[in-house]
Amino acid sequence: MKGVLNLFQSTMLRWRDLHPYNAVHAVALPAGTPPGALATAIACELEHCGLTGLTLDRRRGRYEYRGVSPKDDLAVVAAEQMLPALESAIERHLNTPFAEDGPIEPFRFFRIDAADGCMLGLAYDHFVAAGDCIMELLHAIVDRAGGVPPQAGRPLLYPPREMRLFLRNAPRLVAGLARLPVLVRSARSTARPRYRDAMDGHTGYALLALCSERCLRLRRVARTWGLTLNDMLLALLLHALDPMVPQRRQARRRRCLAVASIMNLRNEYGEAGRTAFGQFLGSLRVSHPVPPGLPLEALAREVHAQTTQVKREKLYLQTLLAMRYVSAVWPLLAPAQRAGFYAKTYPIWAGLSMLNVNALWRRADKNQPVPIYIRGVPTGPLAPIVLAVTTVGDALYAGISYRTTAFGRADIDNLWSGIEARIDDLP
Repeated sequence: MKGVLNLFQSTMLRWRDLHPYNAVHAVALPAGTPPGALATAIACELEHCGLTGLTLDRRRGRYEYRGVSPKDDLAVVAAEQMLPALESAIERHLNTPFAEDGPIEPFRFFRIDAADGCMLGLAYDHFVAAGDCIMELLHAIVDRAGGVPPQAGRPLLYPPREMRLFLRNAPRLVAGLARLPVLVRSARSTARPRYRDAMDGHTGYALLALCSERCLRLRRVARTWGLTLNDMLLALLLHALDPMVPQRRQARRRRCLAVASIMNLRNEYGEAGRTAFGQFLGSLRVSHPVPPGLPLEALAREVHAQTTQVKREKLYLQTLLAMRYVSAVWPLLAPAQRAGFYAKTYPIWAGLSMLNVNALWRRADKNQPVPIYIRGVPTGPLAPIVLAVTTVGDALYAGISYRTTAFGRADIDNLWSGIEARIDDLP
């Protein structure tokens, strides 16, 4: 087989042994897009990119796209209202497994037709690609369905593995080892997420949004404070999670809360990474005690200080070493131990995955609005909540995935209401 699974892909395959590790993207279609033209565009684009005939050999850690003719297959769902139907479809696809090994069809396309709009959805086995690749694929399909010829050639289907990355960053990796004790102490001081049944990986999904007024206010305050939107959202997430974990106040040792930001490490691989259809997702972790009465601005600045240090010193490379360590330990663990491994050793309460469609959706006229774009991402065993935040125009869509064995829909609605209330209180 032509491809060798990289570290990120291998990690996600281990996670999907516990529960399906799928992601879902959906994009609004231009009015009047014929279903037949859309199905043909899907088949043509998959064939053009070489993304057909995927075969996986888990035992050998290899895979190959063998280029068989794609199926002209598109599930169509009729609905009265678009967003409730999309929310239900995304939750269903997050929990529906793909084939485990051998010949795999890693893409499931669906179309939702409603009185208030039409959207094309794509559920995919997450080990095959990161979200930016999927957005490019959907962009090309929408263009084809509208009669626009393809703009790009075939992507690199077998990206390089991480050894070159390790060698190129060897000094930083060695320097980062000195900070591992700090990371261990942080993990030991962080409250652990609680699961009623760690083996229950079922994922709920809530589709929520910030209106343009709140989104503009959030951006404006972030600029005024000299922070990124990602830092602001991490701080808001910590602030809003605080009342949901009251038991840590009485804890003797584990009093901190931790959240994580998903990072795309594609550029670390140079040109090969930038042109590859593949998986390059790492993360950075932020931990804070969030004491009572701490103003949001103070928390956001402390979050910014942590994320700035991680990026400046490339401390996120430590997560790659941790992945290597877990890959060695994983076979020694029983299924129940694997399900609770991260909550015990590397506790994180929520993750944040951001995609800026405004910047990434190519269009000849920059004044042309980008289409509504919504995502759902898996939680896996790493965190009980993950927010897939997508910026579209002046609005912000948040697809919140959550482990139903840890939280209910009411908890997620309260979390989001808390975030909105804190934004309303901003100057």
